[in-house]
Amino acid sequence: MPHVRKVTLSRAAPAAAAIAAFAALAAGNAAGASGPVPDLPPLDATTSLLVVAPHPDDETLCCAGLIQRVARAGGQVSVVWITSGDGSELDMLLIEHRLFAPARARELALRRMREARAAASLLGVPAPRQLFLGYPDRGVLQLLDLDDTRTYRSGFTGATAVPYSDALFPGHPYTRRNLERDFAAVLARAAPTLILAPSPHDAHPDHRAAGLLTIAALARLAGGAQLRFWIVHGGEGWPSPRGLEPGLPLTPAPRIRGVTPAVFALSPAEEDRKLAALRAYETQLRGLGPFLLAFVRSTELFASDP
Repeated sequence: MPHVRKVTLSRAAPAAAAIAAFAALAAGNAAGASGPVPDLPPLDATTSLLVVAPHPDDETLCCAGLIQRVARAGGQVSVVWITSGDGSELDMLLIEHRLFAPARARELALRRMREARAAASLLGVPAPRQLFLGYPDRGVLQLLDLDDTRTYRSGFTGATAVPYSDALFPGHPYTRRNLERDFAAVLARAAPTLILAPSPHDAHPDHRAAGLLTIAALARLAGGAQLRFWIVHGGEGWPSPRGLEPGLPLTPAPRIRGVTPAVFALSPAEEDRKLAALRAYETQLRGLGPFLLAFVRSTELFASDP
């Protein structure tokens, strides 16, 4: 579809000054569409990017522009989804008009995994580098708090082990030790030079857990991978305004005040493809459309500090 640039500041007067200031910063960074971006390593054919996504859609919301840039430069891109999104009662009610049940939760996960593959492929991620771990939605933080070998049971699928045959390690019991080992195996497989992970300040427990898991794993990893953080659940009312606003920059989230993120400017074509990838998530857009579409902006933000 053709890209339509529009900037609407008048609808949110209290935020207009902040948006305008950030737009100026993004404009100053617009060379990022073809050149270096401050506080991000060079994105070129030597880049090996790993995006850590707690659920299907997170990779597109926060990293779609940067994923495209690396893929277009000839670099390597991998995405690992920690869960398959099998814990959303709202999705099940809206899509099938049925109460949640373990079998239905697993069916939803399979659908969300198909959507994730479609979205990632649109962004340039090859199928062999689309990696699912299949750990329990809304249970990752609790799992990390368990003793090493104690098994966690999902309250949604009833599973105590990875139930998805096309996950990277099907049948692995839901233990902290297995999650840490499986994630370490992903790092070894992807050999990243740059990792994009959720901020531990994100309001969603799975996102916080994914960020903490990444920090701990990277501390044990020999090598020079750089780590940058993004956020989805960044505070009440954020991002603002809600809905699709092409050309409007994303402003920093309230939950990470005091942190100055790198502003990654998307080209119009990258922004359009981000929207196309997000539209692959039909299950999510039905109930969360205005929130999700608010991430289709002219910039993406990545912080060096959690």
